[in-house]
Amino acid sequence: MAQDRVLSMIGLAKRAGAASIGESMCSSAIKSGRSGLVIIACDASDNTKKSIKNSCEYYNVKYVEYSDKSGIGGICGLNSVAAVSVNDDNFVKGITEKLG
Repeated sequence: MAQDRVLSMIGLAKRAGAASIGESMCSSAIKSGRSGLVIIACDASDNTKKSIKNSCEYYNVKYVEYSDKSGIGGICGLNSVAAVSVNDDNFVKGITEKLG
């Protein structure tokens, strides 16, 4: 149940234009300081996880591993998404609360 709520919040953030979808868009959002939270698919490749986590740690951005690429992709209208950056403080707060 909680998983559905988190994915729904990611979908809302995307529709509101408050999310950067995919590894390269995430990296840009992290480096530009827009990113408030990064959600990384649990089944993303080790290289992708390492790259995103290193960027997050360097730029002091929170990140969490959650769901899988098809789950995150589905809510974003794509087949498969390895990472999503949430770029709006209200969405970040809502998702963080849902994650516990």
